[in-house]
Amino acid sequence: MKIGVPKEIKPQEHRIGLTPESVKTLISEGHEVLVENNGGFEAGFENEQYTSVGAKIIDKAEDIFNDANIIVKVKEPQSGEVKMIRENQIVYTYLHLAAAKELTEGLIKSKGVCIAYETVTDENGRLPLLAPMSAVAGRMSVQAGAHCLEKNQNGRGLLLGGAPGVEGGTVVILGGGVVGENAAVIATGMRAKVHIVDKSEVRLKQLVEMFGDKIIPEQSDKIDLNKLVAEADLLIGGVLIPGAEAPKLVTKPMLKLMKRGSVIVDVAIDQGGCVETSKPTTHGDPTYIIDDVIHYCVANMPGGVPRTSTIALNNATLPYLVKIAKDGYAKALSDDKHLLAGLNVCKGQVTYKAVADVFGHDYVDPLKTL
Repeated sequence: MKIGVPKEIKPQEHRIGLTPESVKTLISEGHEVLVENNGGFEAGFENEQYTSVGAKIIDKAEDIFNDANIIVKVKEPQSGEVKMIRENQIVYTYLHLAAAKELTEGLIKSKGVCIAYETVTDENGRLPLLAPMSAVAGRMSVQAGAHCLEKNQNGRGLLLGGAPGVEGGTVVILGGGVVGENAAVIATGMRAKVHIVDKSEVRLKQLVEMFGDKIIPEQSDKIDLNKLVAEADLLIGGVLIPGAEAPKLVTKPMLKLMKRGSVIVDVAIDQGGCVETSKPTTHGDPTYIIDDVIHYCVANMPGGVPRTSTIALNNATLPYLVKIAKDGYAKALSDDKHLLAGLNVCKGQVTYKAVADVFGHDYVDPLKTL
């Protein structure tokens, strides 16, 4: 197989689909790997590191899309890239289609085979290819939120960890999944007061076992969310429904309850956000203010730490890629129902139900498209 790795072109996106170590593994299996010139530079991977393990450096993304059987990326294809996807070409990347109608239509039209990292499952129903980036984003969310609370960033002028004789800030985390757990790691480490809201009593018990009395567990159907939002200095949105649009848990009227200069970090923004007033921002211009509340809604947060993120992502995505390259997509997908769950669009059909439902497309059983 010819595997192509174009440079990411989304604004302020510095990750790359494959590390040199991953390329080495694929080449040892007999595959050819094409990497765009300086594609890994921003993540700290030089051209020479790729060529030394056998990759070919290609100057133009067009040539990679033209020659490769499989395109490996990090972020969803941008409009110029969508036009280059060929019929039956495999695209292996994050897609987040439920919040991206135009992209969905473009991929349908391309007739490519589009496998989304974020909907691949494991035997426990978890999302193993989303988890590493959710972990990074969760940890970054507190770091970013703490920075936004500084007065020079228009925040409350509050140090999240407090000071001797001064209480720390209050962090409210919506969602106790991978994002929420990792946000709590940093927020408790900073000695903030941390509430974690989740609908699952079982999950909250697990979190209490992990963090002890450093967190306050809140079951979503037994609390007054308005009261909790009003107490928050930093509100972190980490709610996820796999492959579907995030539910809007915080409404615009609830912003009026929040303190002046408090901060919302909506990690769920890739899936539309779980705050009604959220809209995607970039690392270059990460925040905006509504009703005196700072909103940080960067849609590719892990792109800000590209080296850590690329290595963590490859640890998860490479084994599946090895399988697809070795067996071809039809066999790899039909042999593994968990990988099959990642197939969102295939040869002009929508093969992921949540995406079909949100845009009114017919849902087609993915096995019928192979």
